[in-house]
Amino acid sequence: MATHTEPGQLDPRVELSEFLRSRRARLQPGDLGLVQYGRRRRVPGLRREELAQLAGVSPAYYTRLEQGNGRNVSIEVLDAISAALKLSDAEHAYLLSLAKPNPKRRRPMPRRQEVRPALLEMLAAIDCCPAYVWGRRSDVLAWNRTASALFGDWAARAPEDRNWARIAFLDPAARELFIDWEDKAADVVGHLRWYVGQRAEDPQAAELISELLVESDDFRRLWATHNVKRKTHGRMRINNPIAGELTVRYETFTLPGDEEQSMAIYHADPGSPSEKALRLLAEWGAKTF
Repeated sequence: MATHTEPGQLDPRVELSEFLRSRRARLQPGDLGLVQYGRRRRVPGLRREELAQLAGVSPAYYTRLEQGNGRNVSIEVLDAISAALKLSDAEHAYLLSLAKPNPKRRRPMPRRQEVRPALLEMLAAIDCCPAYVWGRRSDVLAWNRTASALFGDWAARAPEDRNWARIAFLDPAARELFIDWEDKAADVVGHLRWYVGQRAEDPQAAELISELLVESDDFRRLWATHNVKRKTHGRMRINNPIAGELTVRYETFTLPGDEEQSMAIYHADPGSPSEKALRLLAEWGAKTF
């Protein structure tokens, strides 16, 4: 099967092959109730024939899939392989997008994303909480003043640098801002992996990944794990230069009318020191930005 990718695009066949190998490597036969073979293992994790046994397919069939040939694979087989590999929901969606790409999504990429004026008004209206809209490749598209107070002045960055991957891996200040920087960096990489599974034809994503692979040892290390994660909700610890250390929770919402834009809103536990710190940042941001 020939590979059909344009220059600057990621090859879904290569991504599928490497993803399956990485997921297989993290599992051990004993953990899954399989009898271990007597011969010495030269590689970590399950062998192909063991995974095929768990998924109920022939080793030859699975081998073809792991070599990137998923053209004729059924959804039922992919579901069985996903269950055998114990994939998360995000990983399962990533596997499906690589093996069974949706032709409806293979459309020309618009040059830029626009945020609706009503959303800009809403961001300003909820200045009590840090909030921003982000889009493809984790580009930050719009934000309120409290978000600038919490994360730094996005308006001072060039538009191409308003990107969480570039911020996390190329801006030294990020390692001071995020107390658990490794967790933040892994989340950023996991979401970028999920995105390219949906939009393998995005040349700007390929350029971004190429840039980070060259510029950041940490990005190369985390990208090689093939971990996939969607940004949904969670908590993080921030070391803000104005308010000091605080812990915030976040919720992420896909925006109606544009599935490639999401809004992230941050808040703190009621009555906590972090809530007081956010109020301080909101007041400071209102005077500064």
